[in-house]
Amino acid sequence: MNTDFDFQKKDLFGPVIFRPEFNNFEKIDTNNAWSLFFTGGKEDKALGFSRDFGYFFNNTLIAIVVAGTIWGLFFSNLPSSL
Repeated sequence: MNTDFDFQKKDLFGPVIFRPEFNNFEKIDTNNAWSLFFTGGKEDKALGFSRDFGYFFNNTLIAIVVAGTIWGLFFSNLPSSL
């Protein structure tokens, strides 16, 4: 059996964001960014390789911000006589 694992690296079990091959200003997509957020920077492929999860979390975050803004605009200026 032939394996390509190199367990001699000290960076193998550390966070992804501190690994030398990751920290070269490479572009990451939304899925990788949310994976890093949810795992605390330890894994960039925890959500898989599909971009749909990244889009879902981005759209959910945008919807929460928009709903909160609309809620605040409508209900912050109620007259006190009501």
